[in-house]
Amino acid sequence: MRTNRVLLAAAASVVVLALTGCGGDGGESDIPTAASGGATTPSAGSDGAGGGDDVAAYVRAQREYVKCLRENGVDAPDPDEKGNIDFGGDATLKKDAKFRAATEKCADLLAAVPESLEKGNQNKLTPEQIEVKQRYARCMQENGAADFPDPGPDGLGQGEWDQSSAGAKRAIRICGPIVGVPENPGPGKG
Repeated sequence: MRTNRVLLAAAASVVVLALTGCGGDGGESDIPTAASGGATTPSAGSDGAGGGDDVAAYVRAQREYVKCLRENGVDAPDPDEKGNIDFGGDATLKKDAKFRAATEKCADLLAAVPESLEKGNQNKLTPEQIEVKQRYARCMQENGAADFPDPGPDGLGQGEWDQSSAGAKRAIRICGPIVGVPENPGPGKG
């Protein structure tokens, strides 16, 4: 379960990085960097996403992650004010042995993207999409995953639940077609 969360956090960071692109205002930032060692906490709401404390903790964790990468030979850029680390979309970086070794060594420092930032990066769902998410949650709860969280009014914001129980696995199999997952997936390739 821990590995799944770490992989999810890493994947979310990569997606956020790909979506943010390059750029800057050219001016001096008042945000402490991993290189400067500064550790100030933005005030609540200063992140523009309404979750100052969780975003501040995430940014601090991202700084520690960057510091670890640098200590392991990777020239990683400082995270921005929302914790995004822009590696420039270099696909060859993932294949670099030094980068892979450093990311594996530093993986325990990766933090989950706060819900306030994650929601800010997602497209608004249509009423039909929200209804599908609500039906899926009800189905999951009624078929063995009683702790499956209800989606928020916007259809987002699902929390953690136990995916390893037999009831949860049965519910996933039964309810998957609601969200487009085949009931009986074929054999994998490769």
